[in-house]
Amino acid sequence: MRVFVAGGTGVVGRPLVDALVARGHQVSASARRSANLPVVAALGARPVLMDGLDQATVHRAITETEPEVIVNLMTALAAPAADYGAWLEVTNRLRIEGTKILMSAASEAGTRRVVAQSASFMTAPGQDLTDESSPLYLDAPGPIGIHIRANVVAEELVLGTTGIDGVVLRYGFLYGAGTSIGPGGDIAVAIGAGELPIVGDGAGRYPLIHVDDAVAATLRSVEQGDPGVYNIMDDEPAAQAEWLPYLAGILDAPLPRRISAVEAAETLGVQAVYYGDQLPAATNGKAKAALGWTLTTPSWRDGFRTVFGG
Repeated sequence: MRVFVAGGTGVVGRPLVDALVARGHQVSASARRSANLPVVAALGARPVLMDGLDQATVHRAITETEPEVIVNLMTALAAPAADYGAWLEVTNRLRIEGTKILMSAASEAGTRRVVAQSASFMTAPGQDLTDESSPLYLDAPGPIGIHIRANVVAEELVLGTTGIDGVVLRYGFLYGAGTSIGPGGDIAVAIGAGELPIVGDGAGRYPLIHVDDAVAATLRSVEQGDPGVYNIMDDEPAAQAEWLPYLAGILDAPLPRRISAVEAAETLGVQAVYYGDQLPAATNGKAKAALGWTLTTPSWRDGFRTVFGG
């Protein structure tokens, strides 16, 4: 099968390309910087230089490779930034403008299936256990609302393009090699230094997922499964008040301090309040049943110990 991975050098893209090649697929993968093209070639895939916001280069890349399946993993999240909204700005554009360009190119090239990354951490507060049909936090304040609405636009483009089977994978918070919750990652470093606090009651239920399990779910989505939206997370939604001190213990770090929601909003941003104290728990049952997806690491508790050697 001819597969094009848009964003083939990221933390999910690299191992996905490797897995697709190992499965015998004819893989092309894009990179935004020419310096990353050898990374793609070393994995056994065809490297393609592509700017996801440039219509000409996207259309050329897709029409030349004529993929049967496209996997859209394009983000601009590699480098952390102090300003949360600024950090998300290019990724939001990729979700809206980039997805529109990519879906147009996919239609032109005769692509039959598009698998696209989204986020599972965007459901409205005040719900119990949520699933893919649960209301989203569309009126969220500040950069959270902007990002959620950008994801929704992307999802609608993927699911609503005539003639293409659209699959949306709402990844949870990735942890493991190369992620922010991995050795050397900015969140892990902040926890190790005692700089990441528990917000309010710490009741926000994080959907965590080991990067290897996210890759496995994406591979399954390329090869099988009905069109639609799938939550990609582990089996144990993690309250911030549980997972932060747990990881701090593994890292021999100070016990996280607690701050109020008001202080968190003022010093860290509204996203810290939403994730830390308001995010509802979610379920992965649909993905497991429909994709035949089996988690290698069903609990973040075991996963953190494996990743950090605790």
